[in-house]
Amino acid sequence: MDLLHENERLDDLGCNGLQIIQNKKWFCFGMDAVLLSHFASDIHKHKKVMDLCAGNGIISFLLSQKIQPFSITAIEIQKDIADLFQRSIQYNHLENIIQLHCMDLKQVDTVFPLHSFDAVVTNPPYMKNNAGLKNEEEHKWIARHEITCQLEDVIKAASLMLKSAGSFYLVHRPDRLCDIFYCLRQYQLEPKSIRFVQPTMEKPANLVLIKACKDAKPFLKMHPNLVIYQPNGSYTDEVLSLYQNNSL
Repeated sequence: MDLLHENERLDDLGCNGLQIIQNKKWFCFGMDAVLLSHFASDIHKHKKVMDLCAGNGIISFLLSQKIQPFSITAIEIQKDIADLFQRSIQYNHLENIIQLHCMDLKQVDTVFPLHSFDAVVTNPPYMKNNAGLKNEEEHKWIARHEITCQLEDVIKAASLMLKSAGSFYLVHRPDRLCDIFYCLRQYQLEPKSIRFVQPTMEKPANLVLIKACKDAKPFLKMHPNLVIYQPNGSYTDEVLSLYQNNSL
């Protein structure tokens, strides 16, 4: 099997020598996925983790080093993206940790035992299907818009897979916060921790990181906002410290 196909490149993740294959014409990972992997790094060691809407595998790869899981089960519906992800798994020799399934997340309960995972992470499509302008590239359109799955589908799948007291980690957009919280409680996932992410101090938050726990009692902890860039365009000290500590 050839490692790289047309329009693909091998990117260094700066984390224990990991490298990831990305197609420059498709949807490449961004800061949101990287921040989610850091936010979810409180998952205890040797746990079973599921990665929904896994894309090219960025979250699975970073978590494989951060939390030393027993296993990570990744779910990705797009066959081309899944093929790229699988080649990255083999290149990094992580076949014993990351198992990729190319399938619809709405069918997870037909493949995996209910309530069998300790944690679920997801960086799902943010935009409703009727929002925004259609991107010419289908892979990007599917990654950004709720075409193959909606917010409720993702949260329902997480609830079905999680053990009682298991943790669900999500990155999304603040303008969907009411929908997110309503849906979480519909599926017995109680919001426990939230952090907004601002591009700069002057700009409003454009991302939100949320942790919810299955069957938990109400109590929500608000973390200080994370600011990504200083006025001069460089990273803030907190973001730099994450990189310097090899946390991202």
